[in-house]
Amino acid sequence: MDLGIRGRWAILAGSSRGLGRACAESIAREGVNVVINGRTQEDVDVAVAELTSRYGVEARGVVGDSATSSVQDALMAACSEPDIVLLNGQGPSPKGFLDIEIDDWDSAVRQALTGPLALVQRVVPGMKERNFGRIVAVSSAMVKSPNSLMSLSHGTRLGLTGVLKGLSKDLAKYNVTVNQLLPERFDTARQEQMAHVAMKILGITYEEARAQQIASIKAGRLGRPDEFGDAFAFLCAAQAGYISGQNLQLDGGSYEGVF
Repeated sequence: MDLGIRGRWAILAGSSRGLGRACAESIAREGVNVVINGRTQEDVDVAVAELTSRYGVEARGVVGDSATSSVQDALMAACSEPDIVLLNGQGPSPKGFLDIEIDDWDSAVRQALTGPLALVQRVVPGMKERNFGRIVAVSSAMVKSPNSLMSLSHGTRLGLTGVLKGLSKDLAKYNVTVNQLLPERFDTARQEQMAHVAMKILGITYEEARAQQIASIKAGRLGRPDEFGDAFAFLCAAQAGYISGQNLQLDGGSYEGVF
């Protein structure tokens, strides 16, 4: 299926590794030129080189924290008229609710709420003028199934969910869509990190922690990053113009609710 986005440009925050890298792979395969972003020069350089070599697209790299204004300046300098924007970044670390301090909240809000929204403010005017835009945020399944250990994550991401939902209604008539992807457990470094957290909290081995992760998913396995990337690519497609304001859960059938 041709997604109808060949030749377009995408700014992909947090795309040098993990689920963000999978998103970059999926749209580069469709012929989309990409701006890759990550926190280390090596990861960004490797991603840029591999995407250019594999798919023949133009790829540019920007190193740094995409929630900061200076890095957003660099992203916009690399691509002043993006058609597609991925909002993704390192999620807040697990922390017991009673142990959370005000500085933790301030950092989480900047990282998962105000930083991403500042980037959205930069790209929306041009998307409206060009009558095409696809904004997709990587959120978390926790926004629908909260866990107090992840309060910093779902607390801030629920705020992002609300703002993006309201914005989606304003932008729909301009063929600019705004959606979120809600991943559960995917086979990335993030789940390795979470396994080490579980080891400390529960006093179990790494192997036991990983087994618990898999057992928590109805599909009996962790998600593959390419599955996530392909879902992102479809939300960016020309054919997806009637899908906006949605929160697509990718969780191997694990969500217990109906809506």
